[in-house]
Amino acid sequence: MPTKRSPAHPGGILKRHYLEPLSLTISMVATALGVSRKTVSKIVNEHGDITPDMSLRLAKAFRTTPELWLNLQRNYDLWHASHDSHAWQRARIVMAHSTHGSAHSRSAWAF
Repeated sequence: MPTKRSPAHPGGILKRHYLEPLSLTISMVATALGVSRKTVSKIVNEHGDITPDMSLRLAKAFRTTPELWLNLQRNYDLWHASHDSHAWQRARIVMAHSTHGSAHSRSAWAF
């Protein structure tokens, strides 16, 4: 069941746990990451996403893992998809739980 409170945007985590405590500016981080100031600004201000490429850059710069950044982004995106869009609720179950035979057998399909 989805939670009521949104997970933190990865840009907020970057700002609160890395930039502020280390007294880093957006320009300093952009230079270290080899990206534009605009790119980092969008992420820090929660208007940009963490891409796989950016996760690798952040992991190297802050000695974390790319998975940390990608998981933060994934959790944020999934929460918003489940709360902001009801389209997913119209999806139908394709596979019924089956205790007999293979899950790939035609009888397991629930149409």
